[in-house]
Amino acid sequence: MRVGSFVLAAQYPGQGAGEALHRAVRSAEVADEAGLDTVWLAEHHFVPYGTCPSAVTLAALLLGRTRRVRVGTAVSVLPTVHPVALGEQAALLHVTSGGRFTLGVGRGGPWVDLEVFGTGLGAYERGFPESLDLLLRWLREPSVGASGERYAFREVPVVPRPADALTETSGPEVVVACTSPKSVRLAAERGLPMLLGMHVGDEEKAEMVALWRRRARESGRAPEEIAAAGHVSAGVCQLADSRSDAVETLLKAMPGWLRQGLEAHVTVDGRARAMRDPYAYTELLCGLHPVGTPRLAADRLAATAERTGISRFALLVEGSGDLDATEENLRRLGAEVLPRLR
Repeated sequence: MRVGSFVLAAQYPGQGAGEALHRAVRSAEVADEAGLDTVWLAEHHFVPYGTCPSAVTLAALLLGRTRRVRVGTAVSVLPTVHPVALGEQAALLHVTSGGRFTLGVGRGGPWVDLEVFGTGLGAYERGFPESLDLLLRWLREPSVGASGERYAFREVPVVPRPADALTETSGPEVVVACTSPKSVRLAAERGLPMLLGMHVGDEEKAEMVALWRRRARESGRAPEEIAAAGHVSAGVCQLADSRSDAVETLLKAMPGWLRQGLEAHVTVDGRARAMRDPYAYTELLCGLHPVGTPRLAADRLAATAERTGISRFALLVEGSGDLDATEENLRRLGAEVLPRLR
C-alpha cells in the first residue's frame, strides 16, 4: 500500500492565493520528510477552490525541492492543452527527476477554461480519447505524426525521449481520472490505472475497479498487467486524538472553502449546474475517509484497500486551512499511520 498527499492549494476565506500556494509547497516538503510515497497536485483555473493553474509547473518545482517522494498531477486537464506540449513537459520531468514523476490526466469540466484557452466544448465532450491516445504515443514512440479530427501534423521526432528500448527505460506512469463507466472503459482499454474521486465511497469504487478489470480482459490486456494496476483513491485525512476533534476541525474550515470555491465555477455554455451543500459534503467526506485517530485512519485505509483492491491513496491533508496544522497532520500521518499499514 502506498499513501500520498493530495494538494489542491486551496484558498480559504480570508486567505490570498500566495498563502495557499506557500502551504502547498511546504506541505510537499513535509510529505517528503514524513515518509509519504507521493504528492499529488490538482489543477484549476480562475477559481479559489484550487490556486494551482499548472500542475506540471508546480511538479517541476517540487521535484527540485524534494529528494525521495514521487510527484504526480491529479490531474493535468487534457482538453485545455495540446497533448504534445503536455507530453514534452512530462518527458522532461520524467528524465530529469530520475523517474519520480507520474502524469495524471482527466477531462475536467465544461468550464469557461475551454473558451479562454480556445479549445472549445468539443475538446471536453468528444476530444478526450484522441488527445489521450496522442499523448500516450508521444510518451512511448520515437517519432509521432497525427491525422485525427483535432490534431494533424507531419511526423516529428520525440525529444527528449521518455521511453527508450535501447536503454530499457520506460516513460512516466500515466493515470486517468475516472468519474463514469465511459471513462473507466477508456482507461481499461489502454491499461491505464484510474484515479477515483474523494466523493465516491468504497462500494462504488469497488464496482469501478471490477468494471475496469472486466473491460481490460475483454481488450486483451495481459493478466499480470491487470493484477499490477495501481489504482488511486482520493480522500481526506485529518488526524487528532479523538474522532470528534478531527471532524470538528474540518467542519469549521472546509465548508467556507467549498462554498466560495465551488460557487466560482462558470460553465462555458451557460448550462445549469447543481452545487453540493458545503456542510453536508464535508460531513460526507468525514464519514467516507480516514478522519479521526491514527488507529482509525489506518483501519479505514486498510478496509478500503481490502474492499476495493485499490493500493494507492491520495489524501487531502490541508482541510484545516492552516499551515501549522497541515504540517502536523502530515507528520502524524507519516509517524503514526503509515507504520500500522506497513
